[in-house]
Amino acid sequence: MKKILLIIPVFFVLSSKTFANQESINKSGFISPDLKTISKLETLEDPKEKIIIIHNHGQNKFDGAQKQCISYGQLRNKASLVNQEIKGKKIAVYNLCTNKLKGDMPLKWWIQKDKPYVGKTKLDYRVEANLSLVEKFVSMGVPRKQIFITGHSCGGLTTLLFFSRYPDKAAGGISYMHACFGKLSKQYKVKKLGKQEALAKFAKKRPGPAKMRIKFENEMKAVNVPVLAFTHPKDSYEGLLSDWMDENKNINRIVISQDYKINGKKCARKNRSDLEPVKDGHSMDQAICFQFYNPQILNYISSRVK
Repeated sequence: MKKILLIIPVFFVLSSKTFANQESINKSGFISPDLKTISKLETLEDPKEKIIIIHNHGQNKFDGAQKQCISYGQLRNKASLVNQEIKGKKIAVYNLCTNKLKGDMPLKWWIQKDKPYVGKTKLDYRVEANLSLVEKFVSMGVPRKQIFITGHSCGGLTTLLFFSRYPDKAAGGISYMHACFGKLSKQYKVKKLGKQEALAKFAKKRPGPAKMRIKFENEMKAVNVPVLAFTHPKDSYEGLLSDWMDENKNINRIVISQDYKINGKKCARKNRSDLEPVKDGHSMDQAICFQFYNPQILNYISSRVK
């Protein structure tokens, strides 16, 4: 696998596009409230009067490139924030597709017993892609204190890593169900065995990834910028492994619920048109009922906008 020596920002090759008959969105750009169109970076008007939310998608491969960027379901609740007004400024949500990025080590590293990772991971490149995009927005006239980084799953982990490395580059971040090392809670039976024993089993089976996870977690523990983080105990990935967040006063963790309800209502996820019940807490931030938290999200954004 060749090393990635240069990230070519995807925002230089955008074009406005309508996604009427597709199940996923595979282009970077500003999303419309109805998710029917996505607009190129250069369409941004009145940059000083905009609050930019950069959203980072999840991954179906930790370190490799993938074909798809993001589903409608993952973006729907973020789209509900578009054009909301805070302090006289309107929110614009930018979908950042980094699905074609890949890490420097071949796939076999992930199943080898113990070998140092040489180079940068896909997550490292994703953090750099966010930094490049933030600087692009700043050069266009968007105040740095009006730019937010958000993300789901590996995108949530990217968000937290961004603020551990570049605390002064953006206003704040929102992490949704951060995770990027597989279904640890479920596969290693954290609820039954406890965190320590479960992670010991993970380290024995995948020592390289386990060490990398610890490295990333230690970075995130050092976040010194106020960020908002959503987790769920029934998230099969990191749902039962997120208590470390409570030790950091800068991370405001919201545990969504103990079941698949929010505010007493059963939650369903809507992709393009069909509703489907949420069966894993990892998708709770994509459920329509998650918009119950929009006021808290908007309050957080308001508290960070200068």
